[in-house]
Order: sequence, then structure tokens, then C-alpha cells
Amino acid sequence: MSSERGSKHLSFIETASPNPWSTYLAQVDRVTPYLKNRARWVETLKHPKRALIVDVPIEMDDGSVRHFEGYRVQHNLSRGPGKGGIRFHPQVTLDETKALAAWMTIKTAAMDLPFGGAKGGVCVDPFTLSQNELEKLTRRYTSEISLIIGPTKDIPAPDVNTSAQVMAWIMDTYSMQVGFTASGVVTGKPIHLGGSLGRVKATGRGVFVTGREAASRIGLKIEGAKVSIQGLGNVGSAAAELFAANGAKVVAVQDQWGTLIDEHGLDIQTLLAQPQGIRGVKGALANDGAFWDTPCDILILAALESQMTPERARKTKAKLVLEGANGPTLPDADDVLADRNILVVPDVICNAGGVTVSYFEWVQDFSSYFWSEEEINARLDKLMVDALRKIWTCAENNKISLRTATYVIACERILAAREERGLYP
Repeated sequence: MSSERGSKHLSFIETASPNPWSTYLAQVDRVTPYLKNRARWVETLKHPKRALIVDVPIEMDDGSVRHFEGYRVQHNLSRGPGKGGIRFHPQVTLDETKALAAWMTIKTAAMDLPFGGAKGGVCVDPFTLSQNELEKLTRRYTSEISLIIGPTKDIPAPDVNTSAQVMAWIMDTYSMQVGFTASGVVTGKPIHLGGSLGRVKATGRGVFVTGREAASRIGLKIEGAKVSIQGLGNVGSAAAELFAANGAKVVAVQDQWGTLIDEHGLDIQTLLAQPQGIRGVKGALANDGAFWDTPCDILILAALESQMTPERARKTKAKLVLEGANGPTLPDADDVLADRNILVVPDVICNAGGVTVSYFEWVQDFSSYFWSEEEINARLDKLMVDALRKIWTCAENNKISLRTATYVIACERILAAREERGLYP
């Protein structure tokens, strides 16, 4: 399960978060003046290609029947099949799913992967379901969206509160419908079902790699740097391990149950070994704002969207913000951080390690030839470093933020594909 596990207790999330789709649209508006001749196609980015809403009825263990609402959105397929995760969460909405699909479009293009953007989800708290009920929910949801997914159409992956086991159920359900084992229909699967080595920690590794590169460019040494991390799931925990292994001190962490602060540095391995996470550690604080007040050099946002508000942007002591989550910084907060000369490595490049290794998994499934973890990590590091260098050059040449530069590069690629393919009919 990912860092947002225990959705009933997400006390660090603001209850009146802005609409994620509006945040995405504002980001597109900011990049439009830099698109030149491609700007005539920019409305393409504001309209999802396809949005499917499905009813997911299941029989519960007590014999009752409950209905859940599910979604699968394909935002843009100009550069290839859709790619994007599936989340099970009580706050899932159509607008959130549209925004997440759109950010996947930008992310895959920024990494120059042959994918478009998609996303899916079911509005449910999976922690109120038994394992049997969770399997039924997954299989029924898969059956309902199966007409638009497939190895060459749209490839789901794990996201909030979904796992390799959930991907295995999706793969099996889809395979039963098409009559053969279609391992490439999802990524993030168990290794013995065609999953890829290195996939679990890939997103966190990408956060570290882009953070390391950005830090070196602003003269910030990783060794001895103070790091604060919001979210300790797959992304935050992997990033924490890598930063700590390279000499950084993780001074504050926050998950849905609480906050831990130690200016001398937390013992990350001991913390991650705790079966109850932060709530199992003596001295954990309530999420009352202390996390945002803690002095740090690097702030990693690895929870959910809309966490960095203007108020929090004015509070943070960080020199560098790394977006391990999708859409964690509001546009107004972006402006505050820019005014304070705090560098932000945006989600659409910072957390692209996951989709990049998902691409590797997809390729390995098609060829039935699998790479070593060392080879996967080396390929991932090279692609992410190369992508960030191009983005950094674009930002310097145009005197724009890294976020805007990432969108410039990604949107140019997406809209060039749209223009060259033309409109049919």
C-alpha cells in the first residue's frame, strides 16, 4: 500500500482542497504564451479524450450489496496508449481523476516515453473492506472498464491504496475476458507475473535523482542537508532511504497519523521497520503544523495533492522542494515559493521514476526478456538526469520556472504529435 494508507486518518490533508482539475488548467494557461505556433492546439490539453464512469456493485461478506462509483479517464493518446495508476480512496472524484490523467500526459511527454496520460479510481475506503471484498471490487471494476484498457490501449498501474496484488487481480480478470494471459495490461505486477525489478522504489528513486541534480545546480550539498518528508509510503520511504544513505539527515517526517521531528536526524531504517509507522514511535506529535515550521534544506512532498498552500509556502524554511506526489503545490503557493527563491522540482518530472520503470516493465513483457535491477536503475538514472538537464536549459534560456519549462517541453511534444496526426474525420 502507498503512503496514503489509512484514509480515515488523513489529518494532514486540508478538508477544503481546491479542485485539482482547476489547478491543472491554471498550469496550462501559464505555459500557453511559450508555445508559439503550437498554441492553436492548446485546447486539446484542456479536454480529456475519454472519461468513463462505472457502477461497481459487489456482494459484501454479510450478504448485502453495495454500489461504488468508479472512473477511468484517458486524457490524451496522441503519443501512444494511455498510462496511469488506479487509486482506491473515499475522496476519488471525476475531476481529480481528470487532473491526474492530465498530469500523466505531461509526465510521459516530459520523459519522452511513448505513452499518453490516463488515470482511474474507485470512490471507496479500502480499509473498511475484507480481502475477499477488495478482490470482488477490483475484479468488477476491471470488468467494467475492460472495454477501454489493454496492452496497446491503456495500461493501469498501482496508485493510492492499490498494490501489486490488486494489479494481479486486474491482469487475471482482463486475461479471462480476452482468453489469454495479457501480462502487459498492467504494470506494477508481482515479479513472477511479469513485474519488473526496481518498480516498487522507482518513484522514490526518481525523487532522489532529480533532487540530487537540482541540489548540485544551486550549490546545496546532499551530505549534511536537512530533509523533511511528508508521506512515508513507497515514494517517501524510498526517497528517505536514499537521502539518508547519501549523508543527508531526515529531520522531520509526517504521515496520516502524526509527525516526528528530530533536528539531529531520525533513524530511518528503524522508523520504516515499525509496523504501525509513525504512530508506533514514542514521541510522535499530532499533525498541528509543527512539520511545516521545522527548519530544513529539502522538503519532499510525497502524500496527496494540494498540500502546499500559500500559507505553508510562506512558512517553509526549505531551499528546495521536491514533489514526490501528484499536484501537491497550488498555483498561488508556487508564486510564493518563487518570490522566496525556493526552487521547486515539479511532480511531472520529479516523480516520473515510477512511470519510467513501468515503461521498462511494459517493454519487458512484450519481449519476455527481463533485465537486472542494476540495469533498470542505471537506465532510470540516465533518463531522469537527461530529462532534467533539458528542462533546466529550457528554464534558463526562457527565464521561467522548472514547472513551466517542463510543461513547455512536454506540451510541445504532445501538440506536435496532435498537429502531425491531424484531425479525423
